[in-house]
Amino acid sequence: MSSQETFDYLVVGAGPAGLQMGYFLARAGRSYLILEAGEAPGSFFTTFPRHRQMISNNKVHTGWSDPELNLRVDWNSLLTEENDPLFTRYTPRYFPPADVFVRYLGDFTTRHGLAIRFGTRIVEITRPDDFVLRDQDGTTYRARRVIMATGVSRPYIPDIEGAELAEHYAGMDVDPAAYTDQKVLVIGRGNSAFETADNLIETAAVIHVAGPGSLNLAWQTHFVGHLRAVNNNFLDTYQLKSQNALLDGRILSIRRDGDKLAVRVSFQRVDEVVKEIRYDRVLLATGFRFDASIFAPECRPELAIKDRFPAQTAAWESVNVPGLHFAGTITQVRDFKKSTSGFIHGFRYGVRALHRILEHRHHDVPWPSRELDGSPESIAKAVIERVNRTSALWQMFGFLSDVVFVAPDGTARYVEEIPVAYLHEAVARGEFGDVDAYYAVTLEYGADHDKVNPFDITAGRPSQDRATGLDGRYLHPVVRRYRAGELVSEHHVTENLENEWDSEQVHQAPLREYLRAQQPVSLS
Repeated sequence: MSSQETFDYLVVGAGPAGLQMGYFLARAGRSYLILEAGEAPGSFFTTFPRHRQMISNNKVHTGWSDPELNLRVDWNSLLTEENDPLFTRYTPRYFPPADVFVRYLGDFTTRHGLAIRFGTRIVEITRPDDFVLRDQDGTTYRARRVIMATGVSRPYIPDIEGAELAEHYAGMDVDPAAYTDQKVLVIGRGNSAFETADNLIETAAVIHVAGPGSLNLAWQTHFVGHLRAVNNNFLDTYQLKSQNALLDGRILSIRRDGDKLAVRVSFQRVDEVVKEIRYDRVLLATGFRFDASIFAPECRPELAIKDRFPAQTAAWESVNVPGLHFAGTITQVRDFKKSTSGFIHGFRYGVRALHRILEHRHHDVPWPSRELDGSPESIAKAVIERVNRTSALWQMFGFLSDVVFVAPDGTARYVEEIPVAYLHEAVARGEFGDVDAYYAVTLEYGADHDKVNPFDITAGRPSQDRATGLDGRYLHPVVRRYRAGELVSEHHVTENLENEWDSEQVHQAPLREYLRAQQPVSLS
């Protein structure tokens, strides 16, 4: 006999995103339940990364006492008003062990008394009116709104003939001794591929890492999902001729050839010349995808980016299923390979913004704000204070913005951490009231920053005008003024080596001058 429970919100998944959302829902006094297939929080991290070292920064010693500033270099802690627990208290390791993170998530759950039903695997989601979720035991749960925080739980298998002959990252042997004297192909260009290759350097005879396009390095693109320095030892062994190689090409097929695997590679660097190479093992480090199979046809979300992620609006809502929202790494569809929504230090702020959107839409709770007198001096002071300590804009660069809304009477409100895309849509709908003009404040890298080697001093660098800050390639504040949703002007605050934008001459005075120039129109 089945039973049914009803909630305002059901959160599927008790990983970091699900726990973060649970914390905010609990603080707001909402009726919610987190449903988790595993027996403890963060079950994904009991297996992944396979080699058990995370590449999310854990900088314990910062010289700062401000908790907000510390979050800029603490990429694992979840957000709380109490600043407790903080992951930095668990280990001094800069790249921490995954098992320690699992322990942290368990302590976070206990500390905040989150409502979680463990051992609850959702096998079907329907929507006869409200959403109805059914678990493996036949118990059903009903809610008006569902937040999927399941991550990317199914292996992504690329369209390669014979891909079934390869071993996926999720199930491959991680013991280097198992690859002794073997010739190994790793398919993939991300950190999991190079993490795997690095693990085999001492035992495998030959290692090739293959993938299409140019290799992207995180220190150049500023996208932390690209190859990180901690995983790039393999590149030394390639360029210094130690039997390993990076293959720039597409894998066309894999076939059995006796006790070997014959792999056809189309090399992009040499006009798609096809060569067949024999290997002992082929490993697929091609990532994961969202599992939409549990959704009934009437509420199955549309997918995007090779069907790897659910397609989402600026409010992290399904584009075709109202009331179905997403949190965590699956929200990276909104800033794919540009900002940090795919990572804990990014999506923790996305979850907070999503919660504020839900509170505003469904519970008439206004977005948190503070009043300003609307003068250029007041606005400039608020902007400078904020950009010098915010972690949210720092981590979600170019994606989240603080906003100064200017009313027709010249008064202003300062609102923090609104997604840029959502901001413009919400203003058009009147969600922020009677707005005459507004300033969006972001932290951004300059144009084409990902195409310039920051260590090449011969490459040339645009001179940066102190009055406008324009052309700064490193992270710096940008203030843009909009009226009726249209961009009117913008001002770039000059970049600074230590990210301290507080110089009266270089940073503050030019910003005030810019704001004064807008006053006849925006502050009438």
